[in-house]
Amino acid sequence: MPDVLIMRHGEAAPGYPDQARRLTPRGELEAEKMARWLAERLASGELCMPRIYASPYARAQQTGQRLCDALGALLETLDFITPDDAPGAVSDWLLEQPEGAPIILVSHMPLVGELAGLLVEGSPAQGVGFPTAAIAELEAEVWAAGCAQLKRFTQPSQL
Repeated sequence: MPDVLIMRHGEAAPGYPDQARRLTPRGELEAEKMARWLAERLASGELCMPRIYASPYARAQQTGQRLCDALGALLETLDFITPDDAPGAVSDWLLEQPEGAPIILVSHMPLVGELAGLLVEGSPAQGVGFPTAAIAELEAEVWAAGCAQLKRFTQPSQL
């Protein structure tokens, strides 16, 4: 199975409605920094061209688009990766994906933490804390609860 990279969107401004919140200037820089890092890994052959999916919320779309611009990929939207969606539904979706390219999911807390917890530890309650624009890289033979391994966790401040 392809690797899955779970990414939290860049820093977002407060506001209402939640779906319309946009990246702050810092959030834009975080997203761009991570996009450049992924592009360097793609250019070096360390990473294959991924399929990139984002939540429909503005801040995730902005973050995802930065990745797509840097990697030359197309952004697709998944309606079931918003902040309060169920990690089990995402795991079920991953099981249905064909083998091939890595998948990048650009989403939100608490979903990103709960999804990583479900896939690695077997329980969403064992979630991982995600700073803004952080990426958890997972690998698995099958995308079921407790079957993945965390290969790498990278946040903008490390680059």
